[in-house]
Amino acid sequence: MDSPQAIDNKKRTMMFDRKGYSDEILLELYKAILLPRMIEEKMLLLLRKGKITKWFSGIGQEAISTGVAKALNDDEYILPMHRNLGVFTSRGMPLDRLFKQLQGKYNGFSKGRERSFHFGTNEYHIVGMISHLGPQLGIADGIGLASLLKKENKVTVVFSGDGGSSEGDFHESLNVAAVWNLPVIFVIENNGYGLSTPVNEQYRCEDLIDKAIGYGMEAMQIDGNNILTVYDTIKTYAESIRLAPRPVMIECMTFRMRGHEEASGTKYVPKELFEEWGKKDPVENFESYLLEEAVLTDDIKQEIKGQFKTAIDKALETTFEEPEVIAITENELADVYAPYEQKLVMPITDKKSPKRFVDAISDGLKQSMQKHNELVIMGQDVAEYGGVFKVTEGFYEEFGRERIRNTPLCESAIVGTALGLSIRGMKSVVEMQFADFVTCGFNQIVNNLAKIYYRWGQNADVVVRMPCGAGVGAGPFHSQSNEAWFFHTPGLKVFYPSNPFDAKGLIAAAIEDPNPVMYFEHKALYRSITEEIPDDYYTVESGRARIINEGDDVTLITYGMGVHWAKKVIADLPDVSIELIDLRTLLPWDKHTVEESVKKTGKVMILHEDTLTGGIGAEISAHISEHCFQFLDAPVIRSASLDTPIPFAVNLEENFFQKDVFVIKLIELAKF
Repeated sequence: MDSPQAIDNKKRTMMFDRKGYSDEILLELYKAILLPRMIEEKMLLLLRKGKITKWFSGIGQEAISTGVAKALNDDEYILPMHRNLGVFTSRGMPLDRLFKQLQGKYNGFSKGRERSFHFGTNEYHIVGMISHLGPQLGIADGIGLASLLKKENKVTVVFSGDGGSSEGDFHESLNVAAVWNLPVIFVIENNGYGLSTPVNEQYRCEDLIDKAIGYGMEAMQIDGNNILTVYDTIKTYAESIRLAPRPVMIECMTFRMRGHEEASGTKYVPKELFEEWGKKDPVENFESYLLEEAVLTDDIKQEIKGQFKTAIDKALETTFEEPEVIAITENELADVYAPYEQKLVMPITDKKSPKRFVDAISDGLKQSMQKHNELVIMGQDVAEYGGVFKVTEGFYEEFGRERIRNTPLCESAIVGTALGLSIRGMKSVVEMQFADFVTCGFNQIVNNLAKIYYRWGQNADVVVRMPCGAGVGAGPFHSQSNEAWFFHTPGLKVFYPSNPFDAKGLIAAAIEDPNPVMYFEHKALYRSITEEIPDDYYTVESGRARIINEGDDVTLITYGMGVHWAKKVIADLPDVSIELIDLRTLLPWDKHTVEESVKKTGKVMILHEDTLTGGIGAEISAHISEHCFQFLDAPVIRSASLDTPIPFAVNLEENFFQKDVFVIKLIELAKF
């Protein structure tokens, strides 16, 4: 298959059609495309002098960034990548602050925590990428969905490269956008190479727009080096999409004149391609056209370049004068989570009724939907069907299709969509049909939801519901307790209730919290336990453990199903005084309650259904050993399931739990 660079010279001829656009607009486009080129040339000079350490060059591709940005309204979101400097400059971002961001200074946009263009700013309606190349596409879906739900008639534009089109996020996000008719323009910068991999090793279709056929999506391939073509195409589609919301794919054919980043070089690219595409330089060609049309004169050109040079030099001087970031540990820790002071909500009346665990979660969700008008629930089969566990049964009839949204099997895109809604100030709950399936959305959770506030101050107001746990004969892929995966990730919160009262209060608390919460629900508890709980809306304090049973001999720390195993053993061992602590929230976990109990009993066991190695019990045990060693009368003991996948057969599954070992260990600890 021929690469995009093999198209004939006629297709690559730079022909400009102003289509009635005024001289003023053409001059604005010239300024827009010239400024990033001049910045790049300056940065490459500084790179050679050793004054900066890294640069991702967009030279040769400026027409795409600037044409897109100038074609949109200033309050419409753009999600660029690292070769889209023109997006940032075209939005009128102060150069000194932008340069400070690029140089890792505190007064950039991320307090020195993020590199180059890996940041966002709601002030300028830009959401930057992360290094994984695909996740921003799902976020664009969420911003587009918010525009639909708010009835704003806005367009969102998101960038991808030709290499990024091979990512699973690309398929998922375009599929969701198509199914939901989201007002998103997907711009593909086809520059022929993903780092050093040419397009004929990336995909087999003739053109990337051919992929749009499978999504039932409109698509157009254009000359990405022609700023007038880019501007007019995006502007025309944007005007149409605002009136008739739908996704569109635009493939912009261009060429990367520098390496993936400067250190990688360009030896892998045939020299003749540089010669051919050098003739299509987007800045030089547009400048020549404007001179021919008398829209631009040499005097005006020199005046504009002089103004830009002065502005760039001044901004760089200010940037280099700013000292390096000073690391203050307290500040770093303070910015892991968005500021939030929980205010507990108590039931208005004393009215209670018996509710199963599943009913309690459903009740908390429904009352949260009634309380928060912009809360959206998304997941597979959650609408008319009510979810596979019927947690959202009846919600569709009360809240409608817009707020109770069935999703395609696109976990990554849906978590990204949830983040996009949060960027627009909305709340969302995403149901993983089974906690095991979260692996398909893992990147979005641990690298986007968890880190985005620390990176640039944007909170992720997202709750991910995780039906988890074994004991139901569901085998290795429907039974895992995978809370430890997220317990390790700064920026996430992890809730894991064990009873109906906490289940209702904690789901409401999770939704109120503006930070991302992984909310675990043990499937075996759904219909096996019932409790009288308040009918009214209420919340439970997060980060606070609950002492279920007071005792003096042993502290037993657990959560979820472990609480019920522990209760049975306590009943069977009346001669042992056991203090039972239900953690309820695992991240953050209640160190104070645990430490005070350890001081009282001097003996500790930590129990969880999850496998032993690398489980949450290991961290709690280490903390107790480090901070409470002088109060211990015995080693800290852990009891957990076998370090194997979860088997299907009943006898094998029961052996997996190692409950008999738990009892033996507990008795031995009490006797120590």
